[in-house]
Amino acid sequence: MFKLDPQIKADTFHIADLPLSDLRLMNNKTLPWLMLVPKKIGCIELTDLTLEEQKNLIEEVNLVHQMLFDYQPDKINVGAIGNIVSQLHIHVVARFKEDPVWPAPVWGKVEANPYSDQECADEMVRLQALLKKHQ
Repeated sequence: MFKLDPQIKADTFHIADLPLSDLRLMNNKTLPWLMLVPKKIGCIELTDLTLEEQKNLIEEVNLVHQMLFDYQPDKINVGAIGNIVSQLHIHVVARFKEDPVWPAPVWGKVEANPYSDQECADEMVRLQALLKKHQ
């Protein structure tokens, strides 16, 4: 049975189950920051997915891209680093020229700025509407 890494679970909120991945919101309101976690046991590297699953993951990354374009970012960053949390997860982050670390990468540079309960609820409503719009 698939289990989400405890660190990912602690740092994110579940938005929706996609065909391959668990779509999650990073608990950092500084930037629109989503994460895709393929629901495959023992998956660490992209190559742990079959070619069909890799194709499905790219389709899900494209979906999240479209969702985040509604925030009108200057750029969208995508990354699968996994040096701290080895479970395969893909970050998709909307970036803005006025964000606190532009143009540097966000990884390890954006201080946590957690959502309040109400802000999280509002963001979830927005993201679920964007997901519905782009599916």
